[in-house]
Amino acid sequence: MNTFSVRRVAVPAIAVLTVGLTLTACGNNNDNGGGSSTGGSGGGTINGGGSTAQAVAQQTWRSNYQKQNGGTINYEEVGSGTGVENFISKAYVFAGSDAFLTPQQINQAKSACGGDPIEVPNYVSPIAVAFNLPGIKSLNLDGETIANIFNGSITTWNDPKIAQLNPNANLPSTAISPIHRSDDSGTTFNFTDYLSQASNGAWSDAANVTWPKSVSGGQGLDGTSGVIGGLTDTPGAIGYADDSAVKATDLGVASVKVGNDFNPPTAEGAAKVLELSPLEHGRGPDDMAIKVDRTSTEKGTYPLLLVSYVMACPTYSDATTANTVKGYLTYVVSSDGQQAAAQSAGSAPLPASLSQKATTILSKISSGS
Repeated sequence: MNTFSVRRVAVPAIAVLTVGLTLTACGNNNDNGGGSSTGGSGGGTINGGGSTAQAVAQQTWRSNYQKQNGGTINYEEVGSGTGVENFISKAYVFAGSDAFLTPQQINQAKSACGGDPIEVPNYVSPIAVAFNLPGIKSLNLDGETIANIFNGSITTWNDPKIAQLNPNANLPSTAISPIHRSDDSGTTFNFTDYLSQASNGAWSDAANVTWPKSVSGGQGLDGTSGVIGGLTDTPGAIGYADDSAVKATDLGVASVKVGNDFNPPTAEGAAKVLELSPLEHGRGPDDMAIKVDRTSTEKGTYPLLLVSYVMACPTYSDATTANTVKGYLTYVVSSDGQQAAAQSAGSAPLPASLSQKATTILSKISSGS
């Protein structure tokens, strides 16, 4: 097993393909070269981690890149919050996060990198509101009702507000057991961002990677796998997770109200929302943080989506590390990389304009101070 000098959450999944490596800071020295059309040059060993939502896609990207370029790309599935922490502490040379960097984190990363950090979107996926109700596989829910379920205002499945949205469903009187992430989670950031924008004021907290302390009740579980396990084991439970993780289960999935329609989670619907959303204001030229519009009423959109990012430094202390980070991440955001992730993880490929902009930004990665 690789030796990682990083902060971990409980029992993380470790995605590695080789053994005997020791993780160092952004300036680690590697001697493996290489290159191909898959992602450019760079066949060294680099270590990163973070978002668990990206797990399946990262496995695909790493495997494809290594086959063409050699070297080793390590990605530890520790959650977005820990991934960013380890990037800022220089334990990782790149990180994946389902929430863009805060101003404080940008300043910390700037200090660690010796320059403004690079932040580009690389993974777009619908977030499913999944539930465990025997005999019921689909329900219609709107933002206000979802918020009232998770804030504890709606406590049983046959509540009139749920019944009104589902007149043909045979809803039981089963108590609702909401499940949320207990760790710092970009999925939580995106889910609470949706609730804050689309609940008509029913959700009073701002978007955050941490589940709000003001919301009492419910059960917090660690990681995507923890949430899926809790939902599967708990009749009456409801939770949120990347749609790719829910598809592998027998859980029911809610369709979310958009305008006058109720739309199920789809990669196409998530991508359409992304195309309609502007970049965040006040960010650097190499920062592509997106202000997702969760209130779109456009046909076919699915506003409860996750936009995940990769973070990297603009420079690294040796050429092999710089070339490998640049080569790997360039492949990740390329049309080939995005299509590979779509096939394996069910994610939405980045729109061409965003893919091209991300590629241009990543091409600036270089060696030297």
